[in-house]
Amino acid sequence: MKKENLNWEKRRKYITYAVVLLTVVYILQLFKLQIIDKDYKQWADSNAFLNRKIYPPRGVMYDRNEKLLVYNQPAYDVMVIFRETKPMDTLAFCRAVNLPIDKFRQKLADVKNQKLNPGYSSYTPQSFLTQLGNKEYGILQESIYKFPGFYIQNRTVREYNYPNAAHVLGYIAEVDKQNLADDNYYIRGDYIGKSGIEKQYESYLRGTKGVEVLLRDAHGRIKGKYENGIHDQDPIAGKDLTLSLDVDLQAYGEELMKNKLGSIIMIEPKTGEILCMVSSPTYDPSILVGGRQFSENFTELANDPYIPLLNRALNGSYPPGSTFKPLQALAFLEEDIIQPSTAYSCAHGFPPGNGHPACHSHPSPLTLVPAIGNSCNSYFCWGLKAMLENKKYGTIQNAMNKWRDLMVAQGYGRSLGIDLPGEKRGSIPNGEFYDKRYKRWNSFTVISIAIGQGEVEATPLQICNFAATVANRGYYIPPHIVRKIKDTPVDPFYTQPIYTGINAAHYETVANGMRWAVDGPGGTCRGADIPDIEVCGKTGTAENKGKSHSLFMAFAPKDDPKVAVSIIIENGGWGATYAVPIGRLMIEKYLNGAIAESSRWMEENMKNAVVLRNALPKK
Repeated sequence: MKKENLNWEKRRKYITYAVVLLTVVYILQLFKLQIIDKDYKQWADSNAFLNRKIYPPRGVMYDRNEKLLVYNQPAYDVMVIFRETKPMDTLAFCRAVNLPIDKFRQKLADVKNQKLNPGYSSYTPQSFLTQLGNKEYGILQESIYKFPGFYIQNRTVREYNYPNAAHVLGYIAEVDKQNLADDNYYIRGDYIGKSGIEKQYESYLRGTKGVEVLLRDAHGRIKGKYENGIHDQDPIAGKDLTLSLDVDLQAYGEELMKNKLGSIIMIEPKTGEILCMVSSPTYDPSILVGGRQFSENFTELANDPYIPLLNRALNGSYPPGSTFKPLQALAFLEEDIIQPSTAYSCAHGFPPGNGHPACHSHPSPLTLVPAIGNSCNSYFCWGLKAMLENKKYGTIQNAMNKWRDLMVAQGYGRSLGIDLPGEKRGSIPNGEFYDKRYKRWNSFTVISIAIGQGEVEATPLQICNFAATVANRGYYIPPHIVRKIKDTPVDPFYTQPIYTGINAAHYETVANGMRWAVDGPGGTCRGADIPDIEVCGKTGTAENKGKSHSLFMAFAPKDDPKVAVSIIIENGGWGATYAVPIGRLMIEKYLNGAIAESSRWMEENMKNAVVLRNALPKK
């Protein structure tokens, strides 16, 4: 009897353990299904609801005169919920959307590929086709009921009122794998700014998505809004931008730069606002809109040997040539290496006796102002030699580092922080650089940097910003392209002046030298002289592997500056040949509003000039 009771007690204990274990397993499974594993919830929700994303209109863009540049037009995406798909007439679907059957199969595979589409779920809407054309949309809309699991979602695409400023405005394209990994705002099939303002101001322009919760019946058919839409979320439109760009000035600059490689930049010195930014060759921004059209046109642009997708104004890095000489003058004056009255002789080159760098014929000796105006190579070589060999620095390395610091203070060899992506820094060498390059070196080794050659490189933006700095007599406002953001203050960085630390009186001396270059005897940019406007300028002829680049920088008027400009024509030869007349026309157009009849011949010559034959296209 006792043995039977013991056996029963054991059995009851084991049964109790088994029940407890099964209960725990059951609870854990319920917890996994309902809390941890989202598939069950998604399956349940997808049977009862359809959460349809509502895309906000992207912010539009205006120029400084409130002319509408970029806006939105309706577009249509095809979405698919794989859990709801059923056997269908695939060929009929492909005919409706003008899609080859092999691409249809490939798109199905891509959508289900977790590597290409992170977060894929068969219960949630997935992007299948984007930016359907009006014709395809109309055909598909009539027969969409034949293709269970597929539906059409309204979107918008970019439209452009002007065929200009493509590099500034940028373009949008479908998100890639990296975009999806970087920001969970996006899902496959979304669009994002890829360049220009579209990229830089993406977080402002994109807005916030909304959602519409629709109720399904037992057969999966949409019955209307769930609980009269109280769970819906309205989208929030992207913020509109007002740019500093003058679209008419931009268009004029692009016309002058046809059949040339290079750039034009114009800045308002008092504000740092960019009035125009031309990079040539350019393209009509409207060609990079839409699915198939985008792909074909982008490929064509990417394969063009003259690289029209490159924004040369920011991403081009060139020897600044003689436009660099005013920076040298400021450094030598600030360091008390020279005075405005200091004179150096020139015998057609440095060192004397037809040395290299060579120099052209002009009076000799020269003091500083006419040396700037006549663009004397020898003068600035003598000045750099005097600075690098000055005993107050202790070593030539220390002298070179001080020289470097003065160049950087004036905006060279570093990013200026413009509100556009991809700005290059250029290149300014220091003592350590030359120590690594040469076992021994002296002022003669590096003398070409005095005239903007050798290891010195600058972007067109940096050259224009320096012209604005001279115009302001020693400071600049960081260059920027956006004037206003709707209901949002602009970053204060773009309103604060940055001082170079160099005495303003030295800038006045340099401004006088740049004025001499335009109206003085032997001036190298007399072609920039405009009646009733005091233009201050400086030419540059920068040596490179091909024919020399033609450069010009200027500001005007001298004592009340309203505009600064830089021009570069790749392989254009002398600065006075192409850069000066184009710069003069741009200044005249902006300040006078029109080109005088007396300047029409120059305008026609520049519009019709072709400067491509000596260029070095991408291989």
